[in-house]
Amino acid sequence: MSRSLGAALPPDLLRALSQSDLTARLGQALPLITLDAAGRPHPMLLSYLELLAAGPEVIRLVVGAHGSSARNLAERGAATLLVVDAERTVYVKCRAHGQPLVAAPLARFTLRVEDVLEDSAAEWEGGARITSGIVYGPPLALDSDPARTTLALLHQD
Repeated sequence: MSRSLGAALPPDLLRALSQSDLTARLGQALPLITLDAAGRPHPMLLSYLELLAAGPEVIRLVVGAHGSSARNLAERGAATLLVVDAERTVYVKCRAHGQPLVAAPLARFTLRVEDVLEDSAAEWEGGARITSGIVYGPPLALDSDPARTTLALLHQD
């Protein structure tokens, strides 16, 4: 069952998405859902490297400039970020704001947080819970050229 936490990231989620402990979060994936031209959900997986909470109401996101997700964000603007881990499951509903910053082959989008929903097991589910988030390996080294390019684009004003 989901409950709204409002139109801003709560402090613990803001910290998790701030890249303040990026090294510890490498290897963890976050699903992002956009809407395609037919109105169907279009999923993609992000790493913590590819997003940055610039504040409680703003998330910066870097994706491939010519991919479906970039096109969907540019054309329809709607996105939902899923933060799924052993501690909690949260759905961050966002809308792309302004024009993307393009540094081929990447594009940075600014997402405005519209609603944050926290999901928890219903009473009838008997305490069932997520036991881990989505993980991948090997994670990209932070000193690699792609990582440095992504981080520079996220942190550029």
